Amino acid sequence: MSATIQLDIISDPICPWCYIGKAGLDRALEKNADHPFRIEWHPFQLNPDMPAGGMDRREYLETKFGGKDNAVKVYGRIADAAEAAGLEIDFAAIKTTPNTIDAHRLIHWAGLEGRQTAIVSKLFKAYFVEGRDIGDHAELTEIAVSAEMDRDMISQLLASDSDRKDIADRDAHARNRGVTGVPTFVVANQHVLPGAQPADLWERVLDELRNQPAAEA
Repeated sequence: MSATIQLDIISDPICPWCYIGKAGLDRALEKNADHPFRIEWHPFQLNPDMPAGGMDRREYLETKFGGKDNAVKVYGRIADAAEAAGLEIDFAAIKTTPNTIDAHRLIHWAGLEGRQTAIVSKLFKAYFVEGRDIGDHAELTEIAVSAEMDRDMISQLLASDSDRKDIADRDAHARNRGVTGVPTFVVANQHVLPGAQPADLWERVLDELRNQPAAEA
């Protein structure tokens, strides 16, 4: 494949289905090293009204899903899907559900340096595997440094309001275009794939893209 094809991914780094969906995509891309995708990540806050300091994880889940029993059922399905995708999620380690505006700002800044997917991967691991509070500026700074971003610059940016409005506007733009949940994948600004898609679906997409020139010829 020679032509580059834009793959826009709308997600939130605390969304377990986004983590699972990325795993499916990653597996397909590993098998197709010549893939044409130019990947860009876009913000969507599952909880745009979350307090700046986040809230207790258990309280959040029980409030969102209408009690402990429902929360357990929902997260049981998520755990099964994560296992099927080859992922480990340590739900017990997650103590806080954060506001993700600053994590999205970090993803944006990483994109300016060509490190966006690396930062997204590190945020998923920090939250779902290590149970770190990715709404905390100190944690976000350490995550940035682990991807070879400049500590002082990121620390100063996080302490400011830089790009906060831009992230909110881009989130609103996604919703205005009809995005109601994440992950949402947009191929070539034309084809929308909602939800956590398995690796074999992405392999079929890549096969179709690979055969497209012959079909058009």
